Amino acid sequence: MLPKNSQVEGLDFEVDENFVLDMGQVQLKVIPTLGHTNSHAAYYVNDTMVFTGDSLFINGCGRTDFQEGCPETMYQSIQKLFAELDDDVLVYPAHNYCGLLVSTIGEEKKYNQRISNKCLEEFVETMDNLNLAYPKKIDESLPANLKAGRCSDKD
Repeated sequence: MLPKNSQVEGLDFEVDENFVLDMGQVQLKVIPTLGHTNSHAAYYVNDTMVFTGDSLFINGCGRTDFQEGCPETMYQSIQKLFAELDDDVLVYPAHNYCGLLVSTIGEEKKYNQRISNKCLEEFVETMDNLNLAYPKKIDESLPANLKAGRCSDKD
């Protein structure tokens, strides 16, 4: 379930911005969080937690130097999360390389070393100068990501 115009082939369905899937006791709101990719989304659940995927990490954020990444767009996406979600909303990122499992929007606003108290220009400079290693298997996984996980036309 990705935002419309995600440019990913073979999706089961795309949704409008802020689409809410109501499953009885669980409401899941789709929030586009572009910047890591052109199709990235966060999933806001029951107004209490957000699964941020590769956009907002605990004390960091996803990289923007490959796979359709754009630091300006990432900055805008994260700032939108900060503006729209309450400080006590729990943040569950897709990755944390320090073993931390959960944070809050308020903590990330205050302490996130990549974005907290930074203007757009400072954020872009930070992201453009991370000098991260080229990801293993990216040449295989990126084409599959753009085809909804399909590695070939036979999948």
